[in-house]
Amino acid sequence: MSFDRLPSLEAQPTTTRRQDDPQYRDDPEFSHLTETLSTRLFELTSNISRLSQQISLLGTKRDTERVRERVHDLLEETKEGFKEVGEGVKKIQGWEDLNASQKYTVQKLSREFGAAGQEFQVIQRRALEKDRASKAALEETTSPSAEGRPSSQQDQQQQLQTQSPRLAPQGEVDFQESLIIERESEIRNIEQGVSELNELFRDVATIVREQGDVIDAIDLNVENVRNDTRGADTELTQASRYQKRARNKACCLLVIMAIVLVVIVLAVVLG
Repeated sequence: MSFDRLPSLEAQPTTTRRQDDPQYRDDPEFSHLTETLSTRLFELTSNISRLSQQISLLGTKRDTERVRERVHDLLEETKEGFKEVGEGVKKIQGWEDLNASQKYTVQKLSREFGAAGQEFQVIQRRALEKDRASKAALEETTSPSAEGRPSSQQDQQQQLQTQSPRLAPQGEVDFQESLIIERESEIRNIEQGVSELNELFRDVATIVREQGDVIDAIDLNVENVRNDTRGADTELTQASRYQKRARNKACCLLVIMAIVLVVIVLAVVLG
């Protein structure tokens, strides 16, 4: 699948940027890189779903060389994809002069990368277990029998007479042995992939834990602002009601005073 390689992104010139120029105020390079990483993470998550489906076929009647080829290709493709995204996540984690929104984006991508990485590690272990089980089953079918060699001349003659029909089973044994070698190669490749990614996942997870307080503080501030806004809206609504009631009371008082004044004036005039 097509993807802008991260090395090419990192090679883009940044020294000519002028931080005081309004057009760079939002840091388009940071935005482009984070959007690319987010898209790539979505693709890797899709790969993990496809891997899960294919690995579930291993060891069943639907286990074919084509299925194993797809599993191998997806494992390699996904492993390389995680390496690329991991390097990109580490790069944005070390980005200078991040504002609050950018810090939130970094934390979000880091956590999504860590979650996807854990899911991929589970898939790798499943594939490893399937290959080991397959290898063990093949080894059992190719193990030598416990029967002893024929001792009598008659048995030796019978062995010679049946030597030609046994050529086919021997060819099958050779085929089984080649499959065992293939399984061993698959096991080594998966183990190597697990080892290569473990350190990368640990590095990203360490930075996420170290910066966790920052995102928690941002979330807390956002929640506080939301609560304050709701409180202010409630207070304004109550104030509006109080003000309306005060106006109604003032109008009633004015009407009463006007009536009293009219009565007094009429009493003076008539008196």
